Amino acid sequence: MAVVFEPTKGLTDKPFHYCPGCCHGIIHRLVAETLVDNDALETAVGVASVGCTYNSYEYIACDMVQAAHGRAPAVATGIKRNLKDSFVFTYQGDGDLASIGTAEIVHAAARSENITVIFVNNAVYGMTSGQMAPTTLVGQVTTTSPWGRDPSYQGYPINVSEFLSNLAGAAYVERVCVTDYKNIQNAKRAIQKAFNVQKNKLGFSLVEVLSTCPTNWGKEPLAAMDWLKENMEKQYPLGCYKGADITFDADGKYVSGAIPATSNNCVNVGEVKK
Repeated sequence: MAVVFEPTKGLTDKPFHYCPGCCHGIIHRLVAETLVDNDALETAVGVASVGCTYNSYEYIACDMVQAAHGRAPAVATGIKRNLKDSFVFTYQGDGDLASIGTAEIVHAAARSENITVIFVNNAVYGMTSGQMAPTTLVGQVTTTSPWGRDPSYQGYPINVSEFLSNLAGAAYVERVCVTDYKNIQNAKRAIQKAFNVQKNKLGFSLVEVLSTCPTNWGKEPLAAMDWLKENMEKQYPLGCYKGADITFDADGKYVSGAIPATSNNCVNVGEVKK
């Protein structure tokens, strides 16, 4: 009898304790499946930071390290520079990466660190009771914007993928979602491409995944999915923002496309002496 579906060996046997309708479970599975597909479980090191994302070390069956709030890219940089043959990734939320971790993510991308970032954007601080995040939409109600986010007082949302894609060191940046089967498959494709970028030493890669937070949005799971499609996708359009032309062969080897090492458009005033 043909096996149609089976649990991935990339996840532990612990049941998820995320809220009903939360997308972290889906995203965990995609990361875990991709690690297995690339025979990377034994060599991978994941770095989780503070927030709901820290729970990933309970579920993804590879070596995991917890970093201080926002510092996952810095920790991942140290690991990758010392363990060059390891596959190193961070798993971060928007309240972590786009707020206290802004400096770390910007400079990791600017240095073109050969790491992969999985960035989960649910437009709110999830673990700490639903405060306004840097990605909270204009007019969105949170515990710290009870009348809706007012840009004249609280500023505008930060579009992280668009921002980072302008940095010369970013090799590949794409935004996806996991609202249905088609989008889930597309998200897995993007994660695989990000893994390929790292395997081929092409530089910094980031996959932003739009996610729901039904509990802190105050919505039922299906209503939360609809709200994401109707609102978040307008503020955060899906698509590839850097590295769309990068291609790989069937074995994941780099074929063509602009990469930071050869297409950075930076002024060079002299040979680097090593």
